[in-house]
Amino acid sequence: MSIDIDWARAELAQFLELTKLYRPPDPQGVVSFSPRLANRGPQGDIVASAQVVEQILDRVLPRWRAEVPNDRNTQINRWYQHREAVQRADVVLERDAEIRQRLGGDAPQLSAGSMHPWVWDGARALWQSGHFREAVTAAARKVNAETQNKVGRRDVSETALFQNLFSKDPAKAGQPRLRLMTDDGSDTFRSIHRGAAAFAEGCYAGIRNPNSHEDGLAELPEHEALEQLAAFSVLARWVDSAVVAN
Repeated sequence: MSIDIDWARAELAQFLELTKLYRPPDPQGVVSFSPRLANRGPQGDIVASAQVVEQILDRVLPRWRAEVPNDRNTQINRWYQHREAVQRADVVLERDAEIRQRLGGDAPQLSAGSMHPWVWDGARALWQSGHFREAVTAAARKVNAETQNKVGRRDVSETALFQNLFSKDPAKAGQPRLRLMTDDGSDTFRSIHRGAAAFAEGCYAGIRNPNSHEDGLAELPEHEALEQLAAFSVLARWVDSAVVAN
């Protein structure tokens, strides 16, 4: 789902207006050397605005908490990091298409925030702290857990679970199936479900297992981790849209 840029920029502008910084006057007879600055807007309005703004930042700048300097935050103002992140995000929203065109990078971009919610919800916290390999593993676990929830099974997981669910055989007692289309006896039906089972095995055997079980692996580059998240997002959408056959 694409971002409503006009709405997002308006929310960011409102936050910047609420958090305008100023130095409060010293009490009469007191000289203060504190570096702290106050905000123009009421604290309650700022907190409410921040609730929306943080979600915009998570979409536009997924690693803003790690990449935007925070060392001066507590010294100057509680919202200092947010303000800088908002300013950066506003530039991205305003000029991203232009920058990509001018620098030759105007190919379609992949956003983790636009992936299936099971994937991004599972990966978000670790991703934002730069733990990309662990984030992919967390997303894989989330997809597995949500799939188990959908079909009401806990006795199998991961590769065995998906092979069973996408099996072309009819459902049995305690073994429901996931159907991506009606079983009309066609080659298409068989191909789709055979492919889904094979794809799921590739995701867990080729991505999730090495990420989880190999000690001493170097951190994944962000773009490679994003590609791996995308694979699990495809699987999650198939599962989420499938009909449970009992």
